[in-house]
Order: sequence, then C-alpha cells, then structure tokens
Amino acid sequence: MSDKLLHLVRHGEVHNPDRVLYGRLPGFRLSELGHRMAEAAALELAGSDRIVARLIASPLERTRQSARPIASALGLEVAVDERIVEPENAFEGMVNVGPDSAFRQPRYWYRFLNPFRPSWGEPYRRVASRVREAMDEAWEATRDGDIVMVSHQAPIWIAHLDVAGKPLFHNPAARRCELSSITSFEKRGERWFEVDYRTPAAGLLDDAVDVGAV
Repeated sequence: MSDKLLHLVRHGEVHNPDRVLYGRLPGFRLSELGHRMAEAAALELAGSDRIVARLIASPLERTRQSARPIASALGLEVAVDERIVEPENAFEGMVNVGPDSAFRQPRYWYRFLNPFRPSWGEPYRRVASRVREAMDEAWEATRDGDIVMVSHQAPIWIAHLDVAGKPLFHNPAARRCELSSITSFEKRGERWFEVDYRTPAAGLLDDAVDVGAV
C-alpha cells in the first residue's frame, strides 16, 4: 500500500423512526446505535499502523457526529467540505419503505422517467465530479499521512463506480456501502485506485435500520 491513503467513511445509523428518505433534511442525527458504529470506525482507524493527517466531513449533522470520535481518537480537527454531501433528491421527507413508500405511489412515477441520470435527483455525473474534486484537492493538500472523509452512502458508492470506470447508473439497494464502513483509495500518478473495504461495525448491522439513504 501507498504511504498515503484516502478513506471514505460512511456515517453511522440515523435516528429515523418514521423511516423516511432524509437526504439533506436538517435534524437527522445519529441514533444511540449509530454513535456506537461511529466509535467502531474510529477504533478501526486508530488501531491501524497508519498516521492520519487530515479529517473532513460533509456538513450534515450525522456525518459531523460520526467524525467526532475519529477526531478524538486521532487528535484531529474536523474540516467541513460541502462537496461530499448527500445528493439532492425529490423524495426527501417521504416514506422510504413498505406499502406507503413514495416509490409505490403512481403519482410519483414520472420521477423515474430517466433512471440513468437520474430524473429524481442530482445527476450521478455531477455527484462523481464534485466528490472526485474534493478527493483530488485533499490529496494534493496533504503531504504526509492519510486522509479521512466522512460522507454518505451515495457519494461513496458513486466514487467507487467512478474510480473503477464503471457506469454510474446503479440500483441503490445493491450498494456495497454499509453503515460506518471504510472504503480506501490511493492515487498513483493521475489515477485513483480502490484498495480496501472494511466494515468495522459489522457486529452491529443486524440491529440497524438503514432506509434513509438516497
């Protein structure tokens, strides 16, 4: 592995009793279990033999909360970067699962006219571009040591697809990006490569509710 890696860390479980798609809506914070998941990610990063030089989070509450135990464990300040935030989505605030799910309501089906863009939210290519820009900038600005960026499922998975050269269109239900997971990349010359994927909160996932991601 390289002397420098960039880790995209997903936030922990969110308190979401109504099981809505929360997206960028304010007020959605970590649950008690989510805090434990964030601690597990922090312990995983702190327990490695790698030095972390920089910690960045998306501006949403759940990512900033997930970054705090990492900051505490590694003695770092948390910087905020808007470019790694959750994508915009037309279904924010609507029920995300079950018979009352907005996705099952015919009046909303026009939103699915173009799933390749997608027509219900921020274009995948725009998400990939802004996340890649944030990754590039953090990499170039950090001379020695790893970078940790605490983000969301969609930006992390889209970064994975983009780095792998795969189509950005995908089924959101099939993403490999568990709560508090760590997806690691390195840059060789001008190209990014994914080098690792870890789920430090794996033992907590069976009790988790994960229905709010875009």
